[in-house]
Amino acid sequence: MSDLLERLAREDFFENVTFSNEDLQNADLRGKEFYRCTFENCQLQESRWKGATLEACVVRGCNATRAQVAEARFRGVRFEDSKLMGIDWSGVASNPELGFEGCGLSYCSFVGLSLRQVSFLRCAAREANFFDLDLTDADFTGADLSDSNFRGCTLTRTDFSGATGVFLDPARNKLKDTRVPVEAVVGLARTLGMLVTGYHDDVPKRAGRKSR
Repeated sequence: MSDLLERLAREDFFENVTFSNEDLQNADLRGKEFYRCTFENCQLQESRWKGATLEACVVRGCNATRAQVAEARFRGVRFEDSKLMGIDWSGVASNPELGFEGCGLSYCSFVGLSLRQVSFLRCAAREANFFDLDLTDADFTGADLSDSNFRGCTLTRTDFSGATGVFLDPARNKLKDTRVPVEAVVGLARTLGMLVTGYHDDVPKRAGRKSR
């Protein structure tokens, strides 16, 4: 066991510590506090963070698939190029300050949170659930949102520029100045029974009635 792992087992507060290439699978990190810490290339699968506090921290190149983050407090935390698949973020402490860039967020759930100004830049968030969220000024630029669901969300000035797989139902979400790619508008039009010239030209026209 490394010296850092021993410290994790006996201490509860860490400041300016870098955890690099550590195996923390299934680690019990409940109630611990991390300030200006970095987790880099660590194995964090199914780690438990209940009630933990992370402030001004960076998680980079880590695998935290199915980590448990209920009641965890995130303040100014950045996740970069990390696998975060299957995490239920719904139970984190209120008003989390998060940023995701180049991360795998497929099969995640975000429910009932204020995620204003949160970034999901170039993330793969396929089959994820975004329910009852305030996503005002959030940024999904370049994200893959294939088969993901948005329901009950406030999407004021939310930016989906360059995102793929975007489908936003205006009957189920509040949209205002929401920036979306053309493909999202075309897809919505098709579900409403409309064909967009230049995009749906492959649909055969119905033959008209022959005059007698």
